[in-house]
Amino acid sequence: MAHFYLDDSLAAQVESVDGGEGAAVVHLRGADARHAATVSRVRVGEQLRLGDGAGLVVHGVVAAVEPGDVALEVDRVERYERAVPGIHLVQALAKGDRDELAVQAATELGVDGVIPWQAARSVSRWDSAKAVKNRERWQTIAREATKQSMRAWMPVVEPVATTEQLAARASGSTVLVLDPTGDHALTTLTPNDLGHRDILIVVGPEGGIAPEERDALVAAGARCVRLGASVLRTSTAGPAAIAVLSATLGRW
Repeated sequence: MAHFYLDDSLAAQVESVDGGEGAAVVHLRGADARHAATVSRVRVGEQLRLGDGAGLVVHGVVAAVEPGDVALEVDRVERYERAVPGIHLVQALAKGDRDELAVQAATELGVDGVIPWQAARSVSRWDSAKAVKNRERWQTIAREATKQSMRAWMPVVEPVATTEQLAARASGSTVLVLDPTGDHALTTLTPNDLGHRDILIVVGPEGGIAPEERDALVAAGARCVRLGASVLRTSTAGPAAIAVLSATLGRW
């Protein structure tokens, strides 16, 4: 299986190649190039894939390897459209690394975006300084999971949201609140039920979603759905729901 790496400059490089302004060669540079050369031990002649995290994937053969620069002779270029509807994980902040585990697994399973949620019962609290640092950490986790799963699109981690901000998004999105007592099973929803608007899967913290938060989301148009008879951890509920929706929407 070919290795997969991300390079933010890939689109500009491919544009130059497509325009006939150089040989059909693109370069992987920076930290990923160093990892490819020194950790993965990529060698000349091996197959490699490069992506930009925004739908562009280049397939090719390694032409040269240096610690900070891997040159790739282009075999073919693929462009993938963003999935419609998009699936976004609204992950409540959780203690330890449980919320980070959710981000990693959700990315591997195909989530299109992640929204950190400062829920009323979240043990973890992000002040203004932590919000920037921890959002960057979540984005790094999503980036690494994107490479591991060889995804054309990398999910974007949005700024931390409040319950009021989530409720405001219900007018333009399909908001599904995971609730063990929900009236409807997630598996019973059809593509017609889900529609073409982005889907927001809301996952509460360890103590669950506070009743006033659930009521506010439902009043704004959200639906409470359950996954099954068992109660899942905050780190596994979101990824499980993404798997169900991926099957329902024909992604899998």
